[in-house]
Amino acid sequence: MSLPRRQVLGLAAGAGAIAAAAGVTAAMTAPSVLRAQDRNAVLRFAWWGGAGRHEATLKALALFERRHGVRVKAEYMGFNGYLERLTTQIAGGSEPELMQINWAWLAMFSKRGNGFADLNQHAALLDLAQFDRGDLAYGEVAGKLNALPVSFSARVMLWNQAAFQRAGLALPTSWDELFATGPAFRRALGEEAYPLDGELYDMMLLAQAWVQQRHGVAYVDPAEPRVAMSEAAALDWVRIYRRLIAEHVATPLPLRASLGGAEKPTEQQPDWVVGRWAGNYTWDSVIALRASTLDQQQKLVLGEFPTLPGALDSGMFGRPTVMYAVSRQAERRGKAEIAAKLTNFLLTDPEAAALLGRTRGLPSARGPFEQLKAAGALPPLEVAAHEQIQRQRESGRLKRPAPLFEHARLHKFMREVFETVAYGKTDDLGAARRLVTEGQALLQRIK
Repeated sequence: MSLPRRQVLGLAAGAGAIAAAAGVTAAMTAPSVLRAQDRNAVLRFAWWGGAGRHEATLKALALFERRHGVRVKAEYMGFNGYLERLTTQIAGGSEPELMQINWAWLAMFSKRGNGFADLNQHAALLDLAQFDRGDLAYGEVAGKLNALPVSFSARVMLWNQAAFQRAGLALPTSWDELFATGPAFRRALGEEAYPLDGELYDMMLLAQAWVQQRHGVAYVDPAEPRVAMSEAAALDWVRIYRRLIAEHVATPLPLRASLGGAEKPTEQQPDWVVGRWAGNYTWDSVIALRASTLDQQQKLVLGEFPTLPGALDSGMFGRPTVMYAVSRQAERRGKAEIAAKLTNFLLTDPEAAALLGRTRGLPSARGPFEQLKAAGALPPLEVAAHEQIQRQRESGRLKRPAPLFEHARLHKFMREVFETVAYGKTDDLGAARRLVTEGQALLQRIK
């Protein structure tokens, strides 16, 4: 599927502007000057992101070009449309040699480990010792190393401490305290004040955390394509979600939809900016975004993760923020080795780390992480969130989720079920039964 001409022109124009600002030439807009013997050494690299990520990545690619005498063609855009374009390219064998991907896409494009190159074949070019074994495991499919993690992200509780102080409340540290904040906020600050905001998926994940703590299972089995929740567990999932809304803890979906769209990011909500919405259950990688729009009277802090007594699984949802994968076509094109070198450069090189910073989250590779930390380039709140997540991982309480949980088709189905709950179009038991029976049938089709 080709991009509309207007979108292609817009991408090219945006590329030129960012490249000019970065002081480098983007390969997608103007060719670099090459020696004659290097004219075939063109490596394509695709990623999505915002202007800051684009500018930093272009600077890093310019450095790589100078070192290796090759040209890297940068193919970058916003997230919308990226997966669709990549899907079409992979189907036609025309994908870039190096790609930024989501972890869940391994289950879509490489079910048996053959969809991307096996990076184990190029281990001599990769500083794999910089990664924990657990991080590397996220990129393994059927014994093949299909991708490497750039960073790891998980869900955390963010609270506006100033808003809680205005309500006369301490920050919640348990589920009971969390549910009690809803009525307390309404009494103290009015009907429009909520302790927690989040998109539908955020609240689905928060409710699932309670279920994992209570029942010991997530919705999808991490080891095989099946629904792991019993009907009773799925019913609790729906009931906890409904309770978050009914007890005025979280902003209702219809309310968010009426304020510019149900998926409008929290930091763009005026009620968040002034502290009427006082919390967010979100990725630690977006802390800076959430904090960026708060007015000067607000103060964002990290909260404790609510946990039921005796729970062995925290239910905290985490996985690589983004990953790098090399195309299986790279070997045929004679570019597998240079693609592996670029991968290693972007992930572990000190100069690249200084240029890229936190544009893709806090680095998983130890060298760049310690380098940025020593340079004071990691904000304290983000470090605190990272350490909270690491404690959960090291204790074995942050379980690896099922890749199929974030499969686009299953994600769409789950959202549809919870939307019927949010708009009162189904009862709790009916929604739970759909999640189990229809979810199981869907997993069998997409496995």
